[in-house]
Amino acid sequence: MAGRGGSETDAAGGPARHLPVLLAEVLSHLAPRDGGVYVDGTFGAGGYTRAILEAADTRVIAIDRDPNAIRDGQALVAESAGRLTLAHERFSRLDEVVEAEGTGLVDGVVLDIGVSSMQLDEGERGFSFRRDGPLDMRMSSEGPSAADLVARLGETDLANLIYRFGEERQSRAIARAIVAARAQAPIERTLQLAEIIAKVVWAKPHEPHPATRSFQALRIAVNDELGELARALSAAERALKPGGRLVVVTFHSLEDRIVKNFLAHRAKASAGSRHMPALDGPAPSFRLVARGAVEAGDEETARNPRARSAKLRAAERTEAPAHPPGDLDRFLPPLPAADARSR
Repeated sequence: MAGRGGSETDAAGGPARHLPVLLAEVLSHLAPRDGGVYVDGTFGAGGYTRAILEAADTRVIAIDRDPNAIRDGQALVAESAGRLTLAHERFSRLDEVVEAEGTGLVDGVVLDIGVSSMQLDEGERGFSFRRDGPLDMRMSSEGPSAADLVARLGETDLANLIYRFGEERQSRAIARAIVAARAQAPIERTLQLAEIIAKVVWAKPHEPHPATRSFQALRIAVNDELGELARALSAAERALKPGGRLVVVTFHSLEDRIVKNFLAHRAKASAGSRHMPALDGPAPSFRLVARGAVEAGDEETARNPRARSAKLRAAERTEAPAHPPGDLDRFLPPLPAADARSR
């Protein structure tokens, strides 16, 4: 899941982009140095990876769950003369990938959360509401598709999913329209679903497409994106050496909220009281490097409209042990009444 952009808003999260958003800020906070080992957990088209390799004499372990990204990245592997390793894996398992590589703890992890232009440009992947294709949306082409969710979920559960993962205020009207339409014929194509939504959600000129939030919600549910993000943050916590940097770029509020709350929690010492010192909780595992979110400047947003929604957060690993991963649910939004991935 690595957002790449251009000029057309055609999928949830914004337009595709060919240049990495906030690249200068990412490098500034990651601070690559000679001899360092860095993880690009969302390889995509390789923009951040290439920049890290060029910034210093580094080694990069890059991860992507999309087999097409791994295939297309082989040219960069060849160029890197042994300094780049590509792994076909979920970024939530980045610590396991690092362990398998035998490098020890790493000096930095960068995560760019979004949709890849490669996925958007291929209508058959089913991410775009402007390009016709099967209603798929699977990053790894495994498991239930978006068409499966649209076909199986009840109206209430579908409305909950669209509201909570898409932050769509008209979710109930959309769910009602979907249920009515699927009673007449299966909903199996992207433009078919987009047209159903456009009939009940009206957008003014220059506003996002009416299907933007609904497609975002389905994509998040199909790929368990928020759960993957929370697990990836925990995996990065385990993979980073003391002083190692974690840099995360997000593109919508659900993602940013998870990153913000995770880092705030991990950077906060256990609270004590007047009568009991703070001894019973884990010590802070991160120190915040960026106070608040870093956003793109006017020049970048003029060049790439997608950058307007981008937020960067960064933290540095302390010497304290990683926190137990069993508390990750606290960082996730409430799930729909029925788990979309199991229906």
